[in-house]
Amino acid sequence: MTSDKPTTAQELSHFFQWARWYGKTRIYTLFSRFEWVKDSAVNPLYKRRGKYARPILHTLTLALLFFGITLGPLIVRNNAEAQNSDATPSSVLMNSSGQDLGGGINTLEGEDVLKYRGGEIYNYTVVSGDTLQSIANKYNLHDIHTITWLNNIGEKDALKPGQVLKILPVDGVLHKVQKGDTICSVAKLYGLISNGEDCNSGGAQPIVDYPFNTFTDDQFDLQVGQYLVVPGGVVQEQQLEQTIIAKQLTPNAGAVTANGQFIWPTQGVITQKFSWYHSGVDIANHIGTPILAADSGKIIVAGWTDNTGYGNRVMIDHGNGYITLYGHMSVISVQVGQTVHRGDVIGLMGSTGRSTGPHCHFEVRKGNVPQDPLAYLQ
Repeated sequence: MTSDKPTTAQELSHFFQWARWYGKTRIYTLFSRFEWVKDSAVNPLYKRRGKYARPILHTLTLALLFFGITLGPLIVRNNAEAQNSDATPSSVLMNSSGQDLGGGINTLEGEDVLKYRGGEIYNYTVVSGDTLQSIANKYNLHDIHTITWLNNIGEKDALKPGQVLKILPVDGVLHKVQKGDTICSVAKLYGLISNGEDCNSGGAQPIVDYPFNTFTDDQFDLQVGQYLVVPGGVVQEQQLEQTIIAKQLTPNAGAVTANGQFIWPTQGVITQKFSWYHSGVDIANHIGTPILAADSGKIIVAGWTDNTGYGNRVMIDHGNGYITLYGHMSVISVQVGQTVHRGDVIGLMGSTGRSTGPHCHFEVRKGNVPQDPLAYLQ
């Protein structure tokens, strides 16, 4: 008599058949659900293909820039510290008393990093009770003008909590290089070389010695648009806020009508274009270069009327919804209330206000909203 009870081998065979069936069924079900979810998400995007490409690309680019700017210095600093930690004891910096300067920085470049904060310009947020002197003391600055010059504020201006001030690593001036600038001319501009003194006298040496200033070659040539720290530099009195009215003013033009087309307000080199953080274009040339009305209109501002960085400026209302602004003038040739023709001289180029060299800051505003002037200039 034989038994109907399955053998162990048969049970295992049945189990593996069932497991195979169950696995295929479950995998198929999960895959089907995944395909359904994917199709639900992809189909709307496919129908609008291209619509989101630009914002996604811009967002990813901004994210890349953000992480590069924020994390880049940290990565470089960590790498530098890791490399410096392997240096031999003989290379460790000592001060005059024979003490280690510390901080894991043990090269000559490391001493400069300690002394000049790595060349970084700090953004300091004012808190209640702050004064220019207390902030200067906090950052080991001996001259409060280092703060006032860079931030275009006066010595007696009240500081407001929340106000952000830029702080240089060393007493002096931050200069933006203009066309034609040399180490010698910059040194003369900020008093390191006096009038009549030869450029080879060594007065420009502080600029060269500042370890975080860069040059295009071993002749210390400069690149237009770069920034230089001028240690010990002084903004000359003629560069400070003062409104100079021309002896011979441009005559009143009487009744005028703007034609809606703008001419170039001056001649020179564009050193900075319009962007979300810069509301106009900067056209650089020599001090005294004439500045013209881009179109006919009425003068509504003429002078340094407030504490903004425009310095001596002229604003023209063209009567058609457009207003133009001309900043940083050395001399103003018009008065508030008068009218000018297109092409009339309204002033001379200068470097007043928040300026690092002679240029005209030119704005076109439509409904008081800044526009890109290059889209309007002929």
